[in-house]
Amino acid sequence: MTIEIKRSAEKTTIELAGRLDTTTAPALDKTINEDIGETKNLVLDIKGLEYISSAGLRVLLGAQKKMQKVGTMKVINVCDMVMEVFEMTGFADILTIE
Repeated sequence: MTIEIKRSAEKTTIELAGRLDTTTAPALDKTINEDIGETKNLVLDIKGLEYISSAGLRVLLGAQKKMQKVGTMKVINVCDMVMEVFEMTGFADILTIE
Protein backbone atom coordinates (compact mmCIF):
# COMPACT_ATOMS: atom_id res chain seq x y z
CA MET A 1 0.00 0.00 0.00
CA THR A 2 1.14 3.53 -0.67
CA ILE A 3 0.26 6.50 1.52
CA GLU A 4 0.63 10.05 0.24
CA ILE A 5 -0.10 13.08 2.43
CA LYS A 6 -1.14 16.41 0.93
CA ARG A 7 -1.58 19.44 3.16
CA SER A 8 -3.30 22.75 2.60
CA ALA A 9 -4.32 25.52 4.95
CA GLU A 10 -7.76 24.07 5.57
CA LYS A 11 -7.28 20.29 5.32
CA THR A 12 -4.99 17.27 5.18
CA THR A 13 -5.65 14.69 2.48
CA ILE A 14 -4.29 11.16 2.72
CA GLU A 15 -4.32 9.26 -0.58
CA LEU A 16 -4.26 5.48 -0.31
CA ALA A 17 -3.54 2.92 -3.00
CA GLY A 18 -3.20 -0.84 -2.86
CA ARG A 19 -4.40 -3.12 -0.05
CA LEU A 20 -5.31 -1.95 3.45
CA ASP A 21 -4.92 -5.11 5.48
CA THR A 22 -3.21 -6.54 8.56
CA THR A 23 0.22 -5.90 7.09
CA THR A 24 -0.35 -2.30 5.98
CA ALA A 25 -2.88 -1.01 8.54
CA PRO A 26 -0.20 -0.12 11.14
CA ALA A 27 1.45 2.27 8.67
CA LEU A 28 -1.83 4.12 8.11
CA ASP A 29 -2.51 4.18 11.84
CA LYS A 30 0.92 5.72 12.44
CA THR A 31 0.31 8.29 9.72
CA ILE A 32 -3.03 9.31 11.20
CA ASN A 33 -1.81 9.45 14.79
CA GLU A 34 1.65 10.94 14.28
CA ASP A 35 2.10 12.51 10.87
CA ILE A 36 -1.00 14.61 10.24
CA GLY A 37 -0.31 17.11 13.01
CA GLU A 38 -3.13 19.21 14.35
CA THR A 39 -5.35 19.13 11.27
CA LYS A 40 -9.00 19.91 11.80
CA ASN A 41 -10.21 18.45 8.48
CA LEU A 42 -9.02 15.05 7.33
CA VAL A 43 -9.86 13.64 3.90
CA LEU A 44 -9.09 10.03 3.03
CA ASP A 45 -8.94 9.66 -0.74
CA ILE A 46 -9.15 5.92 -1.36
CA LYS A 47 -9.60 5.87 -5.13
CA GLY A 48 -6.59 3.56 -5.44
CA LEU A 49 -7.62 1.21 -2.63
CA GLU A 50 -8.23 -2.29 -4.00
CA TYR A 51 -9.01 -4.12 -0.76
CA ILE A 52 -9.79 -3.39 2.89
CA SER A 53 -9.71 -5.92 5.73
CA SER A 54 -11.04 -5.74 9.28
CA ALA A 55 -7.67 -4.34 10.36
CA GLY A 56 -8.11 -1.49 7.88
CA LEU A 57 -11.66 -0.88 9.05
CA ARG A 58 -10.37 -0.68 12.63
CA VAL A 59 -7.90 2.05 11.63
CA LEU A 60 -10.66 4.02 9.86
CA LEU A 61 -12.88 3.75 12.93
CA GLY A 62 -10.05 5.00 15.15
CA ALA A 63 -9.43 7.92 12.80
CA GLN A 64 -13.14 8.79 12.81
CA LYS A 65 -13.23 8.81 16.62
CA LYS A 66 -10.09 10.96 16.78
CA MET A 67 -11.35 13.48 14.24
CA GLN A 68 -14.79 13.77 15.88
CA LYS A 69 -13.02 15.32 18.88
CA VAL A 70 -11.13 17.95 16.88
CA GLY A 71 -12.82 18.42 13.51
CA THR A 72 -14.13 16.41 10.58
CA MET A 73 -13.18 13.39 8.50
CA LYS A 74 -14.55 12.28 5.16
CA VAL A 75 -13.76 9.43 2.81
CA ILE A 76 -13.84 10.16 -0.92
CA ASN A 77 -13.53 8.23 -4.19
CA VAL A 78 -14.70 4.89 -2.80
CA CYS A 79 -14.71 2.06 -5.35
CA ASP A 80 -17.68 -0.32 -5.54
CA MET A 81 -15.88 -3.21 -3.85
CA VAL A 82 -14.80 -1.16 -0.84
CA MET A 83 -18.24 0.47 -0.64
CA GLU A 84 -19.78 -2.97 -0.48
CA VAL A 85 -17.57 -3.77 2.52
CA PHE A 86 -18.58 -0.45 4.14
CA GLU A 87 -22.27 -1.25 3.61
CA MET A 88 -22.03 -4.85 4.89
CA THR A 89 -20.18 -3.78 8.05
CA GLY A 90 -22.24 -0.68 8.81
CA PHE A 91 -19.34 1.67 8.15
CA ALA A 92 -21.40 3.40 5.46
CA ASP A 93 -23.53 4.76 8.31
CA ILE A 94 -20.58 5.72 10.50
CA LEU A 95 -18.28 7.41 7.98
CA THR A 96 -18.92 10.52 5.92
CA ILE A 97 -18.53 9.20 2.38
CA GLU A 98 -18.57 11.39 -0.72
